[in-house]
Amino acid sequence: MQAKVLIEIKAKSMDNAFTYNIPDNLINDIKVGDKVIVPFSKRMLEGFVISIGNFNVNYELKDIKSVVGSVLTEELIELGKYMSKKTLANLISCYQTMLPKALKASFKTNVNKKYETYVELIDNSYIGKSDAQKSIIDALNKTNLKKDLTKISLSAYNTLLKNSVIKEEKKEVYRINDNPISVSNKVKLTIEQQRVVDTVLKNKNSFIPYLLHGVTGSGKTEVYMNIIEDIIKDKETIVLVPEISLTPQFVSIFKSRFGDKVAIMHSALSDGERYDEYRKIKEGKVSIAIGARSCIFSPFKNLGLIIIDEEHTDTYKQDNNPRYDAIDIALRRGKYNNIPVILGSATPSIESYTRAKLNIYKLLELPNRINKTLPTVELVDMKDEIRLGNKIISSKLKSCINECLEKNEQVILLLNRRGYSTTVTCSDCGYVMKCPNCDIPLTYHKKYNKMNCHYCDYSTYKVNICPNCKSKNITSFGLGTEKLQEELESMFKTKVLRMDIDTTSRKGTHEKILKSFRNKEASILVGTQMIAKGLDFEDVTLVGVVNGDATLNIPDYRSAERTFDLLNQVAGRSGRGNKKGRVIIQGFNLDHYSIKFASQHDYISFYTEEMNIRKKLSYPPYIDLTLIKISSKNYEDAYSEAVKIKNYLDKYNLKTLGPSNSNMAKINNKYYIQIIIKYKSLKEIYNYLEYISSIYKNNKKVNVDIDINPKKI
Repeated sequence: MQAKVLIEIKAKSMDNAFTYNIPDNLINDIKVGDKVIVPFSKRMLEGFVISIGNFNVNYELKDIKSVVGSVLTEELIELGKYMSKKTLANLISCYQTMLPKALKASFKTNVNKKYETYVELIDNSYIGKSDAQKSIIDALNKTNLKKDLTKISLSAYNTLLKNSVIKEEKKEVYRINDNPISVSNKVKLTIEQQRVVDTVLKNKNSFIPYLLHGVTGSGKTEVYMNIIEDIIKDKETIVLVPEISLTPQFVSIFKSRFGDKVAIMHSALSDGERYDEYRKIKEGKVSIAIGARSCIFSPFKNLGLIIIDEEHTDTYKQDNNPRYDAIDIALRRGKYNNIPVILGSATPSIESYTRAKLNIYKLLELPNRINKTLPTVELVDMKDEIRLGNKIISSKLKSCINECLEKNEQVILLLNRRGYSTTVTCSDCGYVMKCPNCDIPLTYHKKYNKMNCHYCDYSTYKVNICPNCKSKNITSFGLGTEKLQEELESMFKTKVLRMDIDTTSRKGTHEKILKSFRNKEASILVGTQMIAKGLDFEDVTLVGVVNGDATLNIPDYRSAERTFDLLNQVAGRSGRGNKKGRVIIQGFNLDHYSIKFASQHDYISFYTEEMNIRKKLSYPPYIDLTLIKISSKNYEDAYSEAVKIKNYLDKYNLKTLGPSNSNMAKINNKYYIQIIIKYKSLKEIYNYLEYISSIYKNNKKVNVDIDINPKKI
């Protein structure tokens, strides 16, 4: 009996499974999905068993040395093959991306199970011979952890152990091991919510993709939980959320309903935590997995439901190899298991809503808020405000903030740009301080007095003398969340919390900021787009958007859609309790249809207008796109190869755009050129893409990445 074993080798061109003999002593131990240790050349490597059988080979086979353990289910083995074909990525990279670090095929990882030593009193008749011994025996009524008992007296503890008064036992403990949470009372569903729940459960044993279009505050989460409650009676559920910032709040809601049946899977966990949570899922100790994109690979063996919340979010698409889309993987798993898949959003992606109109997805709707009232939205033209000297906060927004503070209500302000200022410039010669690796302006962060590049992490202290003309007249321009926080604290004489990548980089800081705001330790929360989704504070009655039209300036065909989504989502944070909500959107281009329809909470009108434009310009969903990105440390090398690829595609009369410089033409000392292909069906161009991918696998000067259906251009 032999096994085909896939191992990770740095050479891109080597992506084949190698055949090994299964020795007699392992014949009953090895199965598909196991991680094994095999000899390869003169070294030992880890790999995954992807098939077992009698293979016709005409050379002497080496033996598998040992079995590490069961890692991948048969479903995940098949899913990896699908991903590899769909994304043109190496098969081994597809399996590696599914797994926590501790289970990847690599000898470099060293993540172990965590154990605690527990103590049991076995001689109840023993009377302590010292005060310390008596204290330890008494303490056993409150704690049975060795680390607590030895704090009283290590010598007394050792004496009790030596005399067999107590005994020790090591047990595994999970790194995420929450205290039991009291189960929350179920909320009575509205007629609309109940209709959605009934529709899904009626077809719970069929593969049906549902698009749940529910306005902000319509109770989508409660719908999810009611459906899950029925499913987990005999099956399991995966729930995806778009960003790590959502996970703590989302998880706490679910744990209050489902207790210890919930596991968490996202990239903010430590290696040990991810290892524990993955094993909880694989060993059937939980029935619900909640997390970000990679949670879609949760190794459940009896999957009954997949939910993707905020399905329109770009972060469900991985932006490095393998460039998989979690929604695509969810639909694949749904079909494999013959189960429903629910895509939920207040602002569905244009592609998803089109699929619903074409009956590819089944449309479910929650058109009304639970409290029946959407916030009123006002637009403020900053061209007029600047003439009045209001460069950051308009007089209208200032007045509304003061009104909220007087009523002891709370405010959320969105500014989708972190840092203190966006550029540092010499006022005499106009020189702009740029990143030497990326050739873009550095962002000033006042707290550390540093100028940072948000693309390659280059950092340097703020200059006081211009490197070009030696002038000391250095000025910073632009507005970031750090500066906005400072301005607001000065203007309103109140504590302002800030939530962006800079303030949430350390573990637990998301929860800390949100808990502080929930406890009303501050009345104003400032943040980037991470505050736009999923947050629910009943005392927030005002949302302000400082630069509502900023995302329209991004050169991408989705910029209008992203603007509408962001404004609609952040507006939804206002007035979620019993108090009426208000939203103030500031900007310079407020006549744009995305802003106008967002202010009216009118998704259908936005969708109609956007579809008209995309049809005229031949963009998705009317056609599909593939982005070919060519990069090199030498610009001429990158461009010359891009021209060769363009000429190759032109031979087959494919519709292409480019080659042209990418939006970010230089990142971390690499130059980026791109070509876009427009087509009706992937079958038309797949062979050409496969050929391009294959010929550049061993090119050491130029790297070629192919992104099918990219989220960003």
